[in-house]
This record gives sequence, C-alpha cells and structure tokens, in this order.
Amino acid sequence: MDWSDFLNYELFAIGEFKLLMGNLLFALFIASVSWLSIKVLRKAILRPRFLIDKIDSKRRNSIFLIVKYFIWVITIVIMLEVIGADVTIILFGSTALLVGLGLGLQNVFMDLVSGLFLLFEGSIKIGDILEVEGVVGKVVEINLRSTELRTREDVTIIIPNSKFVSEKVINWSHSFDQVRFSVSVGVAYGSNIEKVISCLEEAMEETYDIISNPKPYVWFTEFGESSLQFEMIFWTKDIFSIERTKSDLRKIAYKKLQENDLVIPFPQRDIHIKGFENFNPGSRT
Repeated sequence: MDWSDFLNYELFAIGEFKLLMGNLLFALFIASVSWLSIKVLRKAILRPRFLIDKIDSKRRNSIFLIVKYFIWVITIVIMLEVIGADVTIILFGSTALLVGLGLGLQNVFMDLVSGLFLLFEGSIKIGDILEVEGVVGKVVEINLRSTELRTREDVTIIIPNSKFVSEKVINWSHSFDQVRFSVSVGVAYGSNIEKVISCLEEAMEETYDIISNPKPYVWFTEFGESSLQFEMIFWTKDIFSIERTKSDLRKIAYKKLQENDLVIPFPQRDIHIKGFENFNPGSRT
C-alpha cells in the first residue's frame, strides 16, 4: 500500500459520510496546532509583555480563558469540515436535541451563559477573594460551568457560575488589592488616652502584614460600660489571611499595653440578693 492509498483508506462509512485516514490525520494535526497555539498564547498573555503588562494580572487570566474557548470552538468546527461532516446538519440536530433536553438541562445552560458573562465582564477573576454565603475563599479556577474557590481551611468549593450572576456575592479584592479592616480594644477608665493611642499605633506599625500607606490610625470610639473603647484602623493586602493578621495585631497590642501598665479590664458585677440582710443562719426557716 503506497502513501496515497494509505491517506485514502476508508475507516468507516455512515450513509454518504466516509471517514478517510488522511482527513482524520489532518484533523488531528489541526487540533495539535491549536493546542500548541494555546500554550504559546498562555505565556504571551499571562506574562507581562510590552503593552500587555498594563493590564491587571487577574484580568489577563480572563482574557486568556476567552481566547482559549474561542480557539477550541473554531478548531472543532474546522475539524468537522475537514473530516467531511456536514456542520449545518450537526447544528440543526444539536439544536433539536438541546430543545428536547432543555427542561432537564436549563440549569446547566444557565451556568454556561453565566460563565461567559463572568469572563467578559471581569467582575470575578482568578485570585479574587470572595465571600459566598458567609464562606470566604480565593478563586483558583474559572470554568464555563463552575468556579472553584479555595477556603482558608484549604478546602475546594465548586460553585455554579449562575450563583455569581443571580445572587449577592462580596468580592473583597474587586477594585483594590488592599482592604481596610479594624480591631477593637478597651482599656480601663483612668488610663492615659494619648499613651494608649501611641501604644496601639506602634502595634500596627510592628505587625508584618499591615501596610504603611494608607497610614493606619486609632479612633477613640466610645465610653464603654467598663472600659474606654478604641479602634485600630489599618489596611492590608493579605485579605485571605486577615484573621491571622488580626491575631498578630492583638498579641502585639496586648504586649505594648502591658509594658506601659495599661490595663484591659473585664466586666465585673456586684450581686445583691433581696432580703439576704435578714437571713439568720441558725433559723430553720
């Protein structure tokens, strides 16, 4: 068998459709070229290059996913044409099938459309910190149907994309990489207010994940029931581990207050029992 006969070898036939070895090999070649092109585009888009470095890194991930899905759709259409399949018939057949399964798969379709909206709008990007139904997680993957979040406990949650479009979701890092947080602390009445503020400011300066610009500051918030209440206001870029940052800040602040003889009080109550003043221990009643 010569090369020409090998390429024209008929693998199988269904009606008027015939799949030839040459057409199959050419279709596989097109798929390989598309795969390699996506690999090259991934490096070109995700790594800063000339003008692309002016685009936010999270946004570049969304651009790459859109380009990747678009290339694969075009590739599949070309491959069908190469092997001799009638794309028009397939599209009409698929439409009828999808209409027939529409009621059962409407949630899946909704997720797919929502995935496209997320990619084009860029409202949610890889690396964003989201809060969904009280759970905080970092976006690690955005697919057409679902999005993967990794929680602070290193648990991966897979959420349908329609949830991000139709329901309320908090994106802690949507506009800025740094977010403002606060930690409250109370000191005993009679404490030197200026010294307290100074200690708390020093504590924020010594906490590793608290950034210096914007500059953190302290508010004297209120006269509490048993203490003077202060609030430490600060900004951090480590939003995902904010609880650890707050813990570090509390430890340093407590140490600073102790070193300066400033007391953090605890609530105390005096209990008065009505009629106890007439109680006679020797009485049987």
